[in-house]
Amino acid sequence: MLQPKRTKYRKVQKGKIKGVAQRGTQIAFGSFAIKTLDEGFITSRQIESARIAVTRYMKREGKVWIRIFPDKPLTAKPAEVRMGKGKGAPSHFVAVVRPGRIMFECDGVPLKIAQEAMRLAAQKLPVKTKFIVRPDYVQ
Repeated sequence: MLQPKRTKYRKVQKGKIKGVAQRGTQIAFGSFAIKTLDEGFITSRQIESARIAVTRYMKREGKVWIRIFPDKPLTAKPAEVRMGKGKGAPSHFVAVVRPGRIMFECDGVPLKIAQEAMRLAAQKLPVKTKFIVRPDYVQ
C-alpha cells in the first residue's frame, strides 16, 4: 500500500490532502498509465502541458485518456492590495491527487513509445510518478 508523503511545510487554508486514493487506482481504458506517488495540486495548465507532451511524442497515434479533472478553485487577491475586503477572486483551478491515483492512460502504441511519452508527461507534473502497464498486456 502506498503511504502518503510527509512534508514539513503545508499550504495554509487550502485543505489537507491526507491518505491514499480510493478511486481511480486501476487502469481502466488503456494499456499504459502513469500513477502518482505523492499528494498534491495539479493545475489545469500542468495537465494540458503534459497532454501536449504525450500527443506530440506519440505523433498523434494511439489514444490518450486524462483521468483527473481540475475542479477545485484556488483564489488569490491582486498584487499590492491591502488586507481585508473579503476573499480574492478565483485565480485558477486544480485537481487534487493522492498517492495511487492514475493520471494519464494511453493505448495504441508500442511499449517503448508509451514509456517515453509518459516520461515526458511526468516531467511536466509537480508530483512523483510511476509508469505502469496493464497486468494482462501482451506484446
